[in-house]
Amino acid sequence: MIHIRNASQVVTVSGASAAPKRGKEMEQLDIIEGGGVVIEEGVIVFVGEEEEAGKYVELHGGNGKEVTVIPAEGKIVTPGLIDPHTHLVFAGSREFELNLRLQGASYMDILNAGGGILHSTLQTREADEEQLLMEAGKRLDRFLTHGVTTIEAKSGYGLRLEDELKQLRVARTLDSTHPVDVVSTFMGAHAVPAEYKHDPEAYVRSVIEDMIPVVAQAGLAEFCDVFCEEGVFTVEQSRRILQAGREQGLKPKIHADEIVPFGGAELAAEVGAVSADHLLHASEAGIRAMARSGVIAVLLPGTAFFLMAKPADARAMIAAGVPVALSTDRNPGSSPTESLPFMMNLACLTMRMTPAEVLTACTINAAHAIGRGDRIGSIEVGKQADLVLFDAPNYMYLQYHYAVNLVDTVIKKGRPVYEQSAHQFRPTQS
Repeated sequence: MIHIRNASQVVTVSGASAAPKRGKEMEQLDIIEGGGVVIEEGVIVFVGEEEEAGKYVELHGGNGKEVTVIPAEGKIVTPGLIDPHTHLVFAGSREFELNLRLQGASYMDILNAGGGILHSTLQTREADEEQLLMEAGKRLDRFLTHGVTTIEAKSGYGLRLEDELKQLRVARTLDSTHPVDVVSTFMGAHAVPAEYKHDPEAYVRSVIEDMIPVVAQAGLAEFCDVFCEEGVFTVEQSRRILQAGREQGLKPKIHADEIVPFGGAELAAEVGAVSADHLLHASEAGIRAMARSGVIAVLLPGTAFFLMAKPADARAMIAAGVPVALSTDRNPGSSPTESLPFMMNLACLTMRMTPAEVLTACTINAAHAIGRGDRIGSIEVGKQADLVLFDAPNYMYLQYHYAVNLVDTVIKKGRPVYEQSAHQFRPTQS
């Protein structure tokens, strides 16, 4: 039994396990001042005021049970942070692109010149699984130090069957060996590879006919994603890919309206996507359609920041009733960061989301964006004990004291797996 004792605030973000929070609900954090949390066998068994938590431990901690006390005076306790959109597994990096962008080259200019995703594809194809595992594992370690306890990881840097499978196998290995849970998404439709440059339709057929059935049969992914964008995959091609994935049991996600208004938000609503991501140029009609269909908007403020672009209109989406989640979009080109807390800072400072909204977006709403809202994302009795202790007097301080890692302790499935004071990781136990 673990007793987290006397926290300045326990920020539960409770009451939304059945569906994500929308509109004004995103401001409702259900905070317990001077709170305590009790954990047993990896599950939250009590959350409430410290006096009552102490009584619970006294009543149920007998019969030889060992009780580990984690003092939390001067700290806040939140649900473990959840990152619902990353490209975790790839080889190499692309820091050379920064100078190109500073000289005025756009994302699509770099991609069309053989850089961008295609450059990472070459490096990922050349790497074996051991190298990919090592590089992705280091990234996952950094995510953990920033309070992330669950992450989504997309393929999409192989762009041929054997290399897409290689990425997904690495993600599965990390899920089973690393403290952070990894949820996998197949994204063979991330770009048209060089060998199909003059026949992109043939590549679409390959994704549908050759890749999706094998990925689904092997059980290597839960979701299917596509980059629906001008110069990448058309709305019609994206629809076919997502429908093919659904037929094989892969739930649809979509990279939508990132570079130009393209109808991606509308398509997300049409196909019933779990989430539509990016949305920098989503139309008003697309936003309304997402709200009606319950599509979660996964916004990526770090990508807009790094590309020096105007961010997505979070305020319009929240006002329209679209559930909003946030993510790093960790990738080698447009958002090379593992700091989800910094994305929360950016969401406040560049998209005018409130501190309460961003915490909701990175916990319970992010959990729903990867189909985990019933088990993680809030501090409630019966849920998995994924928690973060922050060295902060209240939740608003997390966004006020920006660009600083305030994580003190990370608890995963009821076990402390990272402690800032010790500067060390504890090994995972099966």
